[in-house]
Amino acid sequence: MSSTPRAKNLVVIVADTFRADHLGCYGSERIKTPNLDKMAAEGVVFENCYADGLPTIPCRRVFHTGRSIIPMRRRGGWIPLKEDRITLAEVVQGAGFRTSFIADTYHHFKPGLNFHKGFDSWEWIRGQEMDPWRSGPESAVDPKAHMPEHHWNPTYDRHMRQYLLNTRDFDTEDDYFVAKTLDAGLRWMESNAGDGPFMLWLDTFDPHEPWDAPPRFQRMYRDDYGFERYMFGYGVRRQDVRDEDLPIIRDLYAAEVSFVDDRVGRLLEGMGSLGLLDDTAVLFTTDHGTHLGEEGCLQKTPGLCNSAVSQLPLLLRLPGSASAGTRVPALTSAVDLMPGLLELLGIDHELRLDGESFVPLIDDPGASIRPHLVTEFERFACVRDLEWAYLQETTQHGLFTPEYVAQFSDKMAEGGPGVPHLWDLRADPEEAVNVAADHPEKVEWAQAILRATYAGV
Repeated sequence: MSSTPRAKNLVVIVADTFRADHLGCYGSERIKTPNLDKMAAEGVVFENCYADGLPTIPCRRVFHTGRSIIPMRRRGGWIPLKEDRITLAEVVQGAGFRTSFIADTYHHFKPGLNFHKGFDSWEWIRGQEMDPWRSGPESAVDPKAHMPEHHWNPTYDRHMRQYLLNTRDFDTEDDYFVAKTLDAGLRWMESNAGDGPFMLWLDTFDPHEPWDAPPRFQRMYRDDYGFERYMFGYGVRRQDVRDEDLPIIRDLYAAEVSFVDDRVGRLLEGMGSLGLLDDTAVLFTTDHGTHLGEEGCLQKTPGLCNSAVSQLPLLLRLPGSASAGTRVPALTSAVDLMPGLLELLGIDHELRLDGESFVPLIDDPGASIRPHLVTEFERFACVRDLEWAYLQETTQHGLFTPEYVAQFSDKMAEGGPGVPHLWDLRADPEEAVNVAADHPEKVEWAQAILRATYAGV
């Protein structure tokens, strides 16, 4: 029987596009994340958790259903939660919990996507990214005032113009979307705590682009960005980003990470004031990370689906800081969240889920629940265990052959997306050196897993 204490309540926080290696508890010495690091010290850190399918909506389908979506060409990628697919919220709701969903990740609320399924209440915080929330005359905002001239193109202008319209009345840090979302979550708990067990799911789009943190957080990393409000978001073409832009872009992203950390800290502090931390489990994670210049890649790039993109920070604070300081090195997947959370809440079920509960790993951090996993992002997939990771294209079953790899032999040493990659994680934890040409036996090991995964596709 597990010694991990059961939780009366559950709060899940998903922060979009949050790189694990930007947390102090995952080894960062530069990025300031004191609140999430404190949460890690008071709880459990899963050191090797990875996504199943990417990006935004595919990953959240995994979270909410406990089912793998690989291969997406058969199981569907960016599609709604279907009515016949039982969700975590429905199971928890059926067990007598009050459920609530508060999110500013606007993709959830596109017509027909159905991600509020199983929640007693739900709230959409409007205005992130290209959410068509507010309109106004074109002259009301000027995207060119917030970017280097060489970043401009008509698509980027359109994206930034909508975001600027959505945010033109921002005055204080409380006006930003992650602040509104987590503040709304705390208000919900103030109104509902004490009226039976609950599950609150909070989903914020930050630190997703555009990277536009409040000035206080930007100044943590540099005093002068060249613009009063330098923003970087989708629509910029990689070929238009110069080497001298990258340090600024990295600092803009770091500022967003620190801002999210600050607001999570405020939420946890508020929960402490309400007396909820003694009987509530709090989980923090993301859907994926992002590239910040690795092998020439910027923003999440499918053809280089490495740990920068596929690793998920997974922090779990248990009631009363039980198991504080536990670090779990075992391999875990996004599909393991639903079975693990149900076990934490003491909810029995007979669902056919694709993951395994992570709770046994808390009791015995040296244990294992899976020998390897696969992450898929568009037409690429990465196989990994704790020693090796292998990436290649998956569009045709015949690609899983030594001959496929051989045709890239002249390009593999150059790096860049699209070519097969093999990383020796023991010697190269940063996944910086492609050794596919030197280890054909490990390539064959990974390709055998991919052949089985994509059989019949």
